[in-house]
Amino acid sequence: MAVLLEKDFPVEAAAYATAGEASTTIKRTLKQLGVSADVLRRVSVACYEVELNLVIHSDGGTLKLLVTPEKVTLISSDVGPGIPDIEKAMTEGFSTANAEARTLGFGAGMGLPNMKRNATEFDIQSEVGKGTRITMSFALKG
Repeated sequence: MAVLLEKDFPVEAAAYATAGEASTTIKRTLKQLGVSADVLRRVSVACYEVELNLVIHSDGGTLKLLVTPEKVTLISSDVGPGIPDIEKAMTEGFSTANAEARTLGFGAGMGLPNMKRNATEFDIQSEVGKGTRITMSFALKG
């Protein structure tokens, strides 16, 4: 599988002022590559959600973009508290966002469900005290 593009975007913890910049750059890049509007929309939603989760819940991390002729893949890796109960975290409306995030309008508890809903493939691995890795793929064809 030929990798057409691979790029890493560092995301800082609690960087609310710059939250969404990586997602915007990724969307612009995929649009320039000619990704269809439907796939672009789904990647953009999931990408923004995962970037916000890095800002709100982690101690910082990286968002990796991989593009092949078959799919777009986003990999979010963070250093942080990890998720003690992934099943509970996947429940719509469940949130552990802090007061600052909620005051700024974030933390509605839809991030992980929105990621899974928009991705063709979705995987989440987390270890308490270590961090979380979310891998999402979006098929470019059929």
